[in-house]
Amino acid sequence: MTYDRSTVEAVVQHYFDGLYEGNADTLGAIFHPTADLRWVEKGELKVLTVPDWLAWVRKRPSARAEGKPRDDFIVTVDRSDDNTAFVKVKCQLPPRYFTDYLVAMKLSDGWRIVSKSYRYDLIEK
Repeated sequence: MTYDRSTVEAVVQHYFDGLYEGNADTLGAIFHPTADLRWVEKGELKVLTVPDWLAWVRKRPSARAEGKPRDDFIVTVDRSDDNTAFVKVKCQLPPRYFTDYLVAMKLSDGWRIVSKSYRYDLIEK
């Protein structure tokens, strides 16, 4: 099967832009409001709602404003059908270097990220 990847990739590009620019409105437009973020910290699963995450994004200085380098890219897009995609990406907000696993679904209003799980390496340079 071959699917048009451009619309999913456009959502991911907005994700990259929103992260780097610290733009909570851009991020809020591509995440479903019921989505959450999940990661493991000291062996424990942590869960953060999208509204709580966006509030945190609004308070922190952006990587762009701090002049931090930008390096983000899509590792893979796995489509099971016209409405569901699993996207693995790499991005950075130094000193954190992330691998994000995004689940996106095509809803009545377009593609939205409905789940994000991630891990990161902390590298002080």
